[in-house]
Amino acid sequence: MVDLEDIRAVTADLPRSYEVLVRDRIKFRVGQIVYLSVAPDEQSIGIGFPREERAAALAAEPDKFFPPRPSDERYQWIQVRLAALDLTELRELILDAWSMCVPKKVRAEYFGDS
Repeated sequence: MVDLEDIRAVTADLPRSYEVLVRDRIKFRVGQIVYLSVAPDEQSIGIGFPREERAAALAAEPDKFFPPRPSDERYQWIQVRLAALDLTELRELILDAWSMCVPKKVRAEYFGDS
């Protein structure tokens, strides 16, 4: 199982990423865009996720993923149980969510793409 310290370790070196506290929720942003939000009990996270892939992820791994609140369904967002993740999966989800928020040039520089 991963925790908040693992999340902070993964996000620490991401360009333009920063942590804020908003109404008892720790959130990670790029500019004003939230790409990761930690639940107050630190048992789950909401994270940026392609809307068109959400239904498939929910159907394939219901023990890991659960839908966002109805008011957030219009966004590219999914909820994830931290107990169901290992560090590799967490890192992959975070990098994918962060990549959705940063300019292509920043993403390319981070990943060493030409």
